[in-house]
Amino acid sequence: MPANPRECSIANAMAVVGERWSLLALREIFFGVRRFDQIVRNTGASRDILAARLRKLVDAGVLQRRQYEQHPPRHEYVLTEAGRALHTVLVTLMDWGDRYVTEGEPPTVFRHSCGEVFRPQTVCAHCGEPSRPRDLTPLRLSSARP
Repeated sequence: MPANPRECSIANAMAVVGERWSLLALREIFFGVRRFDQIVRNTGASRDILAARLRKLVDAGVLQRRQYEQHPPRHEYVLTEAGRALHTVLVTLMDWGDRYVTEGEPPTVFRHSCGEVFRPQTVCAHCGEPSRPRDLTPLRLSSARP
């Protein structure tokens, strides 16, 4: 019997950013690294795989490719509004990795503008209370496709 997966925004998002090299390229661009050779060096991705991932992120509207040199033509990658909106996802994923996967001290730590070490927390936009699974009730839950 063929699988009929549930329609899901998580699956839709993973189709765009769910590959390892896509997320690591986005990490570098958030850190201010925008040129292809630097992204290759800092991620360890092969040039052809990284080029494919960056092209997919540009096609999906997550990144924009901008020319910074004409001879020879060279481009850099900048975040679009959709790309900047992934900031919360990346810092939350990093926090999860720091707490549950990485042994020892976290490799990267951020200081918030308040002066303290940054720890992300998802809160309700209406009341400001932290988001916990037990506090969320689905209003609409798609079923598996027929």
